[in-house]
Amino acid sequence: MRAFTRLAAAAAALPDADIDTDRIIPARFIDRRPQDGLADCLFHDLRFDADGRERPDFALNRPAWRQAGILVTGPNFGCGSSREHAIFALLDWGIRVVVGPSPAEIFANNAFENGLPMVALDRAAVDALIARLEAAPATVVTVDLERQAVDWDDRTVSFAIDPRRRRCLLAGIDTLALTLGMTDRIAAFEAARGDA
Repeated sequence: MRAFTRLAAAAAALPDADIDTDRIIPARFIDRRPQDGLADCLFHDLRFDADGRERPDFALNRPAWRQAGILVTGPNFGCGSSREHAIFALLDWGIRVVVGPSPAEIFANNAFENGLPMVALDRAAVDALIARLEAAPATVVTVDLERQAVDWDDRTVSFAIDPRRRRCLLAGIDTLALTLGMTDRIAAFEAARGDA
């Protein structure tokens, strides 16, 4: 997993609520291996019409947002299932951070374990950021995990994150790797209890 410290990038606004994992990547694509690439499947049925033509009004089809590294969403993004292919499709597209008021819990847990930070800001801040992106699509947004802040224009909004998740993302490790890094401490603890 790639470490994450700070990203300054174009941000695409996708303000709809309750975008489920089947809309992020339709189920018919989950037989594909992530290592074979999933970017073309991302939001497939929202990005393309029935004839395979791009829908120009969809966020990631807008010229300013085709290379977006940050996705700013409405509430409950990633609901419906824990479909990891949705996370892999976002990462494969180039999305390195998702910002929203309340990501779906199971999806957010899986996203963190795969190196995709899900940054929760209060609804008013998310609404202000979405309004700014819609008015000025070329706005650069910065997500700084060390400072725990999201910046755009002259505005800074702080966010909270579980310290363990923050540590893992900064180091580029998942929870298993974090645990394996503590085997000496675990063994010492068990020996002290007489369980070894």
